[in-house]
Amino acid sequence: MASSPCGNSNFDSGLEIKTRSVEQTLIPLVSQITTLINHKDKPKKSERTLAAIHRVGQAVSVAVGRFVAVGEAIATENQELKDEMGQACFEARRAGDAIAQLTDVGSALPSQTDGRVTVFSDRTGMVKAARLLLSSVTKVLVLADRIVIKQIITSRNKVLVTLDHLERVSTFQEFVQIFSQFGNEMVEFAHLTGDRQNDLKDEKKKARMAAARAVLEKCTMMLLTASKTCLRHPDCESARINKDAVFHRMRCALEQVIEIVTEARSCGENKILPASIYNGIKDFKSGVECLRENLYSMSPESVDSQLEALVERTEDFTDSAYTSHEQRQAILSLCQLVRQDTQQLMHAWIEAQSVHAKEATEDMEVAILKTCQSVSDLRRELHKVAVGRASDLLKVHGEQLPLRALKAAGAEGNLEAVAEHSRTLTEQKEQLVETCRLLCHVSGTEPLEITCIHAEETFHVIGPQIISAAQTLALHPSSKIAKENLEVFCEAWESQLCDMALLLREINDIFEGRRGDKRSYLSLPRPGKHSTNLKTAKAVKLDAEEQTSMAKLGLELRLLSSDVDTEVEKWEEQEHDIVRQSQSLASMTYNMYLFTRGEGLLKTTLDLFHQAEVLSEEGLQLCSSLRTFSTQLVDEEKSVVMTEMEKLVALCQQLQTGAKTPVQGKTATFQKVDSSIQTTRGILTVVLSLLPFCNKLNKKYKSERSSLGSPHDWRERQDASTPVKDEGALNSKNSNGFGVKSLEQHMAGLNLLESK
Repeated sequence: MASSPCGNSNFDSGLEIKTRSVEQTLIPLVSQITTLINHKDKPKKSERTLAAIHRVGQAVSVAVGRFVAVGEAIATENQELKDEMGQACFEARRAGDAIAQLTDVGSALPSQTDGRVTVFSDRTGMVKAARLLLSSVTKVLVLADRIVIKQIITSRNKVLVTLDHLERVSTFQEFVQIFSQFGNEMVEFAHLTGDRQNDLKDEKKKARMAAARAVLEKCTMMLLTASKTCLRHPDCESARINKDAVFHRMRCALEQVIEIVTEARSCGENKILPASIYNGIKDFKSGVECLRENLYSMSPESVDSQLEALVERTEDFTDSAYTSHEQRQAILSLCQLVRQDTQQLMHAWIEAQSVHAKEATEDMEVAILKTCQSVSDLRRELHKVAVGRASDLLKVHGEQLPLRALKAAGAEGNLEAVAEHSRTLTEQKEQLVETCRLLCHVSGTEPLEITCIHAEETFHVIGPQIISAAQTLALHPSSKIAKENLEVFCEAWESQLCDMALLLREINDIFEGRRGDKRSYLSLPRPGKHSTNLKTAKAVKLDAEEQTSMAKLGLELRLLSSDVDTEVEKWEEQEHDIVRQSQSLASMTYNMYLFTRGEGLLKTTLDLFHQAEVLSEEGLQLCSSLRTFSTQLVDEEKSVVMTEMEKLVALCQQLQTGAKTPVQGKTATFQKVDSSIQTTRGILTVVLSLLPFCNKLNKKYKSERSSLGSPHDWRERQDASTPVKDEGALNSKNSNGFGVKSLEQHMAGLNLLESK
């Protein structure tokens, strides 16, 4: 019991903890119970220690009482769980009372030897009570978690019913009315599933949830225009095909979300991922390296079969029509080298076994190193091929030539030209699909593999949808709704290309040893610190239409924040004020991007405006650092920095003023959201232009300083020229640089079971 059950996520009750919120709620209780149990090691206590134990025991009892009251209230509202929840609450209360009694100093007995009081005379009773308390509290939490799952299922069912109604409507008036309801239901579903996604502990489930929610996000706007086009042109076969494909994809995505939250057997999480080369190489190297300590950890036959399976997977690269002759030869040569090195290892291995060696011989050690090196070289070459092809495709597709040609041909009513450009788009689609498959092989983590598969499926589906939308426009070239419909599908394609660019960056991060997934910005502005003028403002969420219109702008924020992260990583001095403050701005911008998707901890417009205000303050701090930095520059260099800094000051002041200005009404609130995000985009664009320039100058003057004097001399001069920050600024740096408190602190503040 002294060790935390949260470590293995399984309690005596046999219930597995799936979410972070449940785990975080249990950690303080586990800590308190551990404290009580550990005190048994020294049965004789001073009065001070006894008083402390008594306080902990009473705190546990009181906290459990409050906790149980909440559980009983949940049971009252959810009759189907009433009996289970009631029993769990009863056991938790009984265990809490038992712990309070066992830690009651007043009932403890004096020791016969020295008169000191001893507690925990009934060790078995304490251990039993602690186990009962943990298992019953865990059961209450897991039952409460089932309520959350039930809410998601109920929300999904409402969406499905409305989706069926939308599919059958025959008039515009009826469609507008039902789509409005559908939009509200989708927003509710998006927030519920977004919270769930953030809460999941399993990274693979999080990735699958993110993929399904991305489909729903993009399909909502497609559904609107595809349905309107069908209503306008009811006899058009290509319009019907277009619409049916969207409805089918939305239903599949809704089903996938439910399979994830309910852990249904058909859930994608239970499906075996395609065997990736990265995992094959990882397993092969691991097996080979294990031979150092145990010559019999695996058989030569198993090593040989692992290698052949690995080489077979490289055929996805070598058989591709898009792999150059040079790349194909390089891959085949490296495969042959791995085979040769493995054969040498086999000979050394068999020889070591023949002399009954207990661990790897010197010859075998050399063979192991050569085999691991050659298989690593193979991985490096495959990574270079996959990433290089993806980068080239993104450059070519960035011009969007086939999409432009399809739009023009459709607007002219030229079916032959549409057919010709459709073939070009189909070829590009096939290249992208295959490239996503290759990226999956080298992605490096299972969540990124899932993202690659999602990208592959998205290109595979949207390509034909664009073609059917273009055919509809060509048949009805004067139709505004058909034109709008094609635009929406083209934007979805462009959006997926943006996502692919980010995916490529994350795969590179993993390969180069950096953490590939975007760091979590689980933070909110401190209550009251920045909101004195917003007390009467109403906190609202964006509806489906508003979220859709924000999607493209949100993607731009995401790309900009990633670009800033990339630029600051190039600085040698990671503690430089410019680096630290730029990172903070990128962090907050990423928060705002998540808000446009209905994710993250910025739940309402009020949260967004709080974040914008804090961001503007950090931007002004960066301006102060830039001004200090410019004092060491010559006139021309200083002029460039000061010009950009003045732009930054103006944008930060504009953002601050806008965030503080109260607005009333839905339209005005949305305009304020749009303005805040647009201005934030402007701020990061300026920062992105400054970072490489300042880095270059910083290196230049650092080099000059090192040639003019010792580092110690420079450090003293630098300290003398740098103004002393006030205490508030230092505190800001210690709290992640932008005046927010972490999720862990937030959870601890809310936790009913935290010790007094």
